[in-house]
Amino acid sequence: MSQAILDALGAIAGPAHVLTGADAAPHARDWSEMVRWQPLAVVRPADTGQIAAIVRLANQTATPVVPVSGNTGLTGGTSAEGAIMVSLSRLSAIRAINPAARTAVVEAGVILSRLHDAAAEHDLIFPLTLGARGSAMIGGCLSTNAGGSNVLRYGSARALCLGIEAVTPTGEVMDCMSALHKDNSGYDLRDLLIGAEGTLGVITAATLKLYPRPRAYATAMIAMSGVDAALALLNTLQVETGGAVEAFEYMPGAYMDAWQRRFPNARPPFSERHEVNILVEVGALAARDADPGPDGTVAIAAHLEDVLAQGPEDGTVLDAVVARSDAQRAEMWARREAAAEVSRLRTPLIDNDIAVPLDAMPALLERTTARARALDPGIAFMHVAHLGDGNLHFSAWPETADTRIHHAIREAVEEETLALGGSFSAEHGVGLSKLPAMARHKDPVALSVMRAIKRALDPGGIMNPGKVLP
Repeated sequence: MSQAILDALGAIAGPAHVLTGADAAPHARDWSEMVRWQPLAVVRPADTGQIAAIVRLANQTATPVVPVSGNTGLTGGTSAEGAIMVSLSRLSAIRAINPAARTAVVEAGVILSRLHDAAAEHDLIFPLTLGARGSAMIGGCLSTNAGGSNVLRYGSARALCLGIEAVTPTGEVMDCMSALHKDNSGYDLRDLLIGAEGTLGVITAATLKLYPRPRAYATAMIAMSGVDAALALLNTLQVETGGAVEAFEYMPGAYMDAWQRRFPNARPPFSERHEVNILVEVGALAARDADPGPDGTVAIAAHLEDVLAQGPEDGTVLDAVVARSDAQRAEMWARREAAAEVSRLRTPLIDNDIAVPLDAMPALLERTTARARALDPGIAFMHVAHLGDGNLHFSAWPETADTRIHHAIREAVEEETLALGGSFSAEHGVGLSKLPAMARHKDPVALSVMRAIKRALDPGGIMNPGKVLP
């Protein structure tokens, strides 16, 4: 049967695009390396029609199908033991960019950074950005409802998508490629598939929102007296800039220590060590905010400096450095975007991708670290946060090797998050790693509805089975 399936896949996509054995090894793990698997095959179809044919074959043979884009996931969501992995890498066309409507029509295999470059040619941006932008693909970003650093101003992947094209679990092509900002013609099937992690179908293309490229950026590293003071500063900056704050990232002193160990030759952000370090970026659209003053400083950067200068009067801003060049801006961002690499300095790593209302972040940090220390007094924290949207990447290196305590720490972090009105899954998806949390904490009625949707759309249970739903 397996050989017959392989032969049929070769007839659909071409034998050269059906990878098995050692050739499939790069797809036998994801970036997290939390689990490894051996797929039946990795197939690289050329278009949506071939994907539909592959899914129909999978239904006929009761073979699991696992879509894969850039394979940069962190939750085991592409685990595919004995499955047909459908790689979207050949669906890489940017079908159209419409500057007047500020939209892009792209296929699911388009690499995120390539779309950034294509939009820039029209003086536009696609604002979704994350550390893996050089390898992450649009299909995966939508399937996990990716977040990243600019959610504060532009929203997550779901907010940036107007329409999708997808192959259903029964092998039909669903065309919902609307470019409309308003469309109340029935159920929102687009949003149903976004964030479903390939369990309800294969997203093959999308119509995405583009935005004007800021004429100038004001980027700064700020040392604050506390997280509560940082959140107050965020609110002040939003008012002072007319809501132009694009990113507000938190890096505690322990993270900066670990970053310095990983990059010993890199320049620290300040002359002294601080416990609360904030990376803020403001994007200016109007020419009046982007024009340089007599000293050469653009207006938005000068305004940011003026706002920050008020901080020392009340003791909340301990130090601040505003970028004076693109190189300095890149240096500031490099500190934050190295988080995944820094986390690999030691193993094992306990990590939780959680979110709470913004005003609950100080309590979340206090309560989760206290609970973790009570379970493992020698634990070392190195978490970071998209502070502007309430998303904490709780990360820590345990001193104990007892995996039962590791699990207990994860559960304690989840409990404190939910007690503060938060979510145990913010932007990385559920995949495999958060299935226990789904079982423990997700509303039972919500799970029942999700299972009903899954049964209705995927009666054969072939689409990325074993993910998302416990």
